[in-house]
Amino acid sequence: MMTLAAMPKYEAYKESGYKWIGEVPENWEVTKLGACLNAVSIKNKPDLPLLSITRELGVIERDVEDQDSNHNFIPDDLSGYKVLKNGQFGMNKMKAWQGSYGVSQFTGIVSPAYFIFDFVKPIEPRFFNWAIRSKLYVSYFGSASDGVRIGQWDLSKSRMKNIPFILPLPEEQIAIANFLDEKTAKIDEAIAIKEKQIELLKERKQIIIQKAVTQGINPDVPMKDSAIDWIGQIPDHWEVNPGFSVFKESKESNKGMINSTVLSLSYGKIIIKPEEKLVGLVPESFETYQIVNVGDIIIRCTDLQNDKTSLRTGIAKNRGIITSAYLNLRVKDKYRAGYIHFLLHVLDITKAIYKFGSGLRQNLSFDDFKHMKITLPPIDEQKDISEYIQKKSSEIENAIGLQQQQIEKLKEYKTTLINSAVTGKIKVA
Repeated sequence: MMTLAAMPKYEAYKESGYKWIGEVPENWEVTKLGACLNAVSIKNKPDLPLLSITRELGVIERDVEDQDSNHNFIPDDLSGYKVLKNGQFGMNKMKAWQGSYGVSQFTGIVSPAYFIFDFVKPIEPRFFNWAIRSKLYVSYFGSASDGVRIGQWDLSKSRMKNIPFILPLPEEQIAIANFLDEKTAKIDEAIAIKEKQIELLKERKQIIIQKAVTQGINPDVPMKDSAIDWIGQIPDHWEVNPGFSVFKESKESNKGMINSTVLSLSYGKIIIKPEEKLVGLVPESFETYQIVNVGDIIIRCTDLQNDKTSLRTGIAKNRGIITSAYLNLRVKDKYRAGYIHFLLHVLDITKAIYKFGSGLRQNLSFDDFKHMKITLPPIDEQKDISEYIQKKSSEIENAIGLQQQQIEKLKEYKTTLINSAVTGKIKVA
């Protein structure tokens, strides 16, 4: 991948007059959006498909059947919706500061609150879309918007018209658009490959954990049936005991320890809750919190079926307090909490935990864990299994971290490449 410094430059540059843009090629026009765009408003076409204008992708076709992606109310009468044609520029003026705008590749209708524009200068729509959706312009749109309320910043047409825009010759616009289409597609492909590698590493980690806590780490030992359907065979010398022999429910209340460290369960890890997240929790509310010791296993027990994404089990590495909405399992002294946690973690990630819930919302209680069958290696083997999992997990997490760093570098390169191409810092043809 060629560095930006090594890419060709234009022969001569001039000051754009705007610090955030800097110098631009001498033959490029420094204009304003008001000179490039003309507002239009065509309505009463309710039979056209619904479109959305998003921060991530610009203008997209709206899937009216997908309830998860349709948070905005769709009225029965769509005659007031505006027509957005293929090649026109559309904008959600309340979220322009986030980049919710773009040139449409579709013809349809959008919210009557949106701005729709035709081009009035010789402008290649693909070039305009690359330029206006670059991080450079998104940031400037934010500074040009006025605050209405948190998360809503209004951009007036008058302020938008005064936003500067750098316009190359038409043939250069096409060349830049073609260049960015090709180069960003290759970058996106490289990112997708690395994201797939991360998913494979995560799957490998889960397989290692699952195999270690259900079959041990010695592949040569005799096996027997565990009589637990989600586990299958286990080493012949392992025991299967009920949960009440392994752990107890801890209900040790906070007892006024207002200044204790507040903990939370986040994606399978017990974290210290940031100070800013404690706003609104009055001191009296901490009275209902339960004390957590190092090694306690915290489980979120509510609404199993409706939560498909985040892990619900974690082991505490810090002493503190946590809301009583969680179940706190304290492992008895003769058992190692690390191994038990990894076993429950597998119960969680395999979704076998679902079958133990009860009620309409599939909630778990201590009774469910009390009668659950727990596979138990000898105590020394529990220690060995825990250390093995931690070692292997650490190696995989390091590999994932390297992939994530490379993804971030690719994303940064893509952003800089786009910014440089649309402002003439590099010459693409």
